Order: sequence, then structure tokens, then C-alpha cells
Amino acid sequence: MASGTALLPTFQYIKVCFRKAAICSSFLRASRMTSRLRSTAVTYGGVVPTTNEDQPDAHCLNVQAEAFAMGKRVYLEAYGCQMNFSDASVVRSILQKVGYVETEEMTEADAILLMTCAIRQSAEDKIWKRVEQIRSVMNKRARNRRFTLGILGCMANKRNLKSNEDGMLPAGVDLFAGPDAYRDLPRLLAVCSSGQKSANIILSCDETYADIRPVRKDGSAFAYISIMRGCNNMCTYCIVPFTRGRERSRPFTSIEDEFCQLRDEGVKEVTLLGQNVNSYCDTSSTSASSNYSSSDRLSAGFSSICKAPSMGIRFADLLDRLSLLAPNMRIRFTSPHPKDFPDEVLEVMKERANICKCIHLPAQSGSNKVLERMNRGYTVEAYLNLVDRIRSMIPDVTLTSDFISGFCGETEEDHQETLRLIRTVQYVYCYTFMYSMRQRTRAHYRLVDDVPTEVKKRRSKEVHEEFRQAALLLNSRLIGSRQIVLVEKESKRSCDHWMGRTDGNTKVILPKTFMCNHSSCSKSIHVGDYVLVQVTDASSETLKGEPVEIYQNT
Repeated sequence: MASGTALLPTFQYIKVCFRKAAICSSFLRASRMTSRLRSTAVTYGGVVPTTNEDQPDAHCLNVQAEAFAMGKRVYLEAYGCQMNFSDASVVRSILQKVGYVETEEMTEADAILLMTCAIRQSAEDKIWKRVEQIRSVMNKRARNRRFTLGILGCMANKRNLKSNEDGMLPAGVDLFAGPDAYRDLPRLLAVCSSGQKSANIILSCDETYADIRPVRKDGSAFAYISIMRGCNNMCTYCIVPFTRGRERSRPFTSIEDEFCQLRDEGVKEVTLLGQNVNSYCDTSSTSASSNYSSSDRLSAGFSSICKAPSMGIRFADLLDRLSLLAPNMRIRFTSPHPKDFPDEVLEVMKERANICKCIHLPAQSGSNKVLERMNRGYTVEAYLNLVDRIRSMIPDVTLTSDFISGFCGETEEDHQETLRLIRTVQYVYCYTFMYSMRQRTRAHYRLVDDVPTEVKKRRSKEVHEEFRQAALLLNSRLIGSRQIVLVEKESKRSCDHWMGRTDGNTKVILPKTFMCNHSSCSKSIHVGDYVLVQVTDASSETLKGEPVEIYQNT
């Protein structure tokens, strides 16, 4: 094929099975459904690219895509989890590098990109409604002004290609780019400029965007660092392994560089992100790594369907090293799996004052029968033993969790067992969800979504009410205590107050100014300040307090 003198290849859907070399063997064995994974590729001149020789010259295409991008305006919206907001920063960096300029005004944009979530049907419905709104607004512009509307992230990879018999993208959408295809966005956008549609939803086995420095939208005192991507756990209800691919960890040196830059920029709190963040293991360099067994890696009483590396820089090593690089910077992490909390992780959290003593410990259910159907790899008894172990090592820890109500086959007895687990553990916060069947998951193929919607709603409400009772009790115990609060943003209910968070991630409302001790002068508090606060009131979700002192350091 000619070396690509034409800028724009024609678009066509091609269903591509992952090559054997591209899929981790343990992931294949675990899922039993990997053969169902499909990707979409863009063809060049109607020819399916099978080798590098078949494809147009990549450098030529990139140069032309950059020339097209210069000065074009892009509008970006992000929805869903923190990983999506982190990915938006990666996309921002990629597009700015080739010449795109971000705009805050959607109607001025040449391209509108939505970073999406597919974890539940309600999240998808929200995006399709937003697509309709955008089309309605943009169609009122001058008719000769073309724009591109793109779906990025999990919704792009989640789409079942069989559902579109004509092989086209859904109406109103010009571009699909999956979580591993953001580098290809300049070319995909150039394709769309001629009125064609484009997509790249091929999953990668090694993409971590480690060499891309995210461009954050504001100079916030808070930042995210993505340390790994994908997930190997294959919980039966979860679409993530199919939308984000198999698990892979970002090289430690890349994480370290970004962390140090944020420290030097004055960032006060960093959250380490990953679909299964505490299974992090960087095997790219063995010079500073150590050997370990599965018993060293897993929480006691937990199992894993995947064979993990026996060597590498693990999550505990990562926490240890980063905490020493910036002793005055708070470090959080999300979202972990309960199976990956060996003692070494808890020891580091206990020893390092700047690692926040808040652990998200997703239980999902309090019923062993349901946990088995979910393929979670643990029992309620093992989970409670882990909770006891955590609290014995970190007495002041706060715990949060996730719960799914109405999973396939869940009985009223199963639901009551979940409520008992919540009463036993006493979480400070829980994220509660009604089960939403996702295509391509194991539950979709093997189980029946047999719990009525009204029952799901009622059970989810009861789970929410149960955890709030415990949270109110826990927060009320803090009245009269002094807490170090990192100021985050203005309170939603009062322009005279700030909202900040304790080490345990509890929200605190405090005034923007306070009177100095033994004087008549007042001090102003700013976003990013560490403030010692006397707690005066509490609800199930929020504390209120009076400032006592502003700290220069933690």
C-alpha cells in the first residue's frame, strides 16, 4: 500500500480478536470469556492492517494530524470515577502537544470529547442524554461550522459491536476512543474533519501513559497520579476487565518523577489511582525489587484467580518510597481490593504520618453465597478478620466500603446478612448501588438478573440508612476533639465557609476566617492550608468546627 499521501483513511469496523501474545495467559484462564473480547480498528484505504508494512507511514499521518490540529479548540467533560478525571488530564496533554487549545465554552469548540463511565446503565444513560443536549445546542450554531463529538473511555470499549448491524457508530457520535487509544486521538480527530467517523477501541497489554505528563485544569492543591491500569480480578458483575483490559503497572521511576514535580509545585495531597491499586507491582526493573510469595502478597484468608509476579516493586514499596520523598504531603490511594492488604502495606501506613489512615475496603455483600457468585475470592469471615487486623495495627483508621444491592440470586436473608456486616464493621461511609447487569460480564452469560427493581431500590436504601447510623455514631465521638483539616474548596451551602477533610477523609465545614488567640486580629484561611480545627458538631456525613491554628506544615 502507498505510504499515505492521503491524510484521511476510510472508516470501517473490523472485529479483531486479541492475539495470543497480547493477552496475559493468567487473564485468559481466569476469564474464560476473553474470546468474546473484540476491538475496532480503523482501516487504511479499505485494507485491513495486519502488519506494519500494510499501514500508511505513521510519521506522515502524525505530521498531517498535527498540522490539522494547530489552533483548533477542544472542549472536554469527564464523568465517573477519579481514574476518568485523571485520564482527562492525559488527553489534555496529548491534544495540547499537537496544537489543540482547550476552551471553556462548548459552543466555540471544534471538538467536544466526553470521558465516560460504563460501570452501570444509569451512567451510560446520562451520557446519551448529554449527547442529545450537545447536539441540540451545537446545531444552533452557524450551519457551516463543523464539529466533532467523541465518546472516550469505558463506554467506547464497552459497546457491543454486534448490536450495530450496519457497522456504524451510534447516531450523533463521530468518534470512539477507548482508554488505551488516547495517543491516537489527533489522527482520529483528523479523520472526522472530512465528515467520516473514526474509532479505536483496541485494548493494550502495556499502555500506562507513563511518558505523558498530565495537564491539570487548575492549580489545585490536590492531584491524582495513575499508578496502574486494568484489572485481572474478573468479578462476575464487573465490566472493567473488558473496558480497560488486563492489569499492568506503571514504572516506579515515572510515578516518582510525577510525584516530585507535584511536590515542587506545592500540591498538598496526592491520590494514587488504579482499578486495583494495591495489587501494584512494577516488574520493569529488578534492581530495587525483592522476591516474595503469594502469602506475602495476599491478605490472610483471601484467594486470587491470577498468578502474580514473584518479583518487583510492590505497593508497600511504592508507598514507603513516596512518603519519604514528601513528608509534608498527604498520600491517599483508591480503589483497592481487600485481598491485597498484607501486613507490609499496613505497617507502612502505620509508620508514615503522611499516609492517610483511611482505607476503602469494598465488601460488596455480607453474604457468602452472594460473594461466591460475585467471584470475590473471600468469605465474610475472612473479611472481618482483615478488618480486625487493620484496626489492631492502625487503631485510628477509618473504613469505607462499596455495597451492591440486588445482585443475581440475592435473597432477603442475604440482604439481612449485608446489614449485619455493616453494623459489625461500622463504616464512616459507604457507596451503595443497585445491581446493573452489564453485557459481556460473566454474570451476563451465566446468571439471571432476577431481583425486581423495586426490591433493589428498597434494599439499597436500607443499606444506605444502616451505614449512616454507624457513621453518625462515629462522627459524634469526634465532637470536642481537635483534627488537622486540609482545606479543599468553598462550602456548597455558605460562601463564608470552607470544606476540608481530615486524615480519615471526613468532611469538615469551617469558617474562612478566625480570630487569633490573645489578640483582636483575624486570620484568613485559604485552599491548601492545613488547619487545626476544634470539632463542635457532627452529622452522619460532615463535621463542623472552629479553627484553632493554621499550620505551615503537616
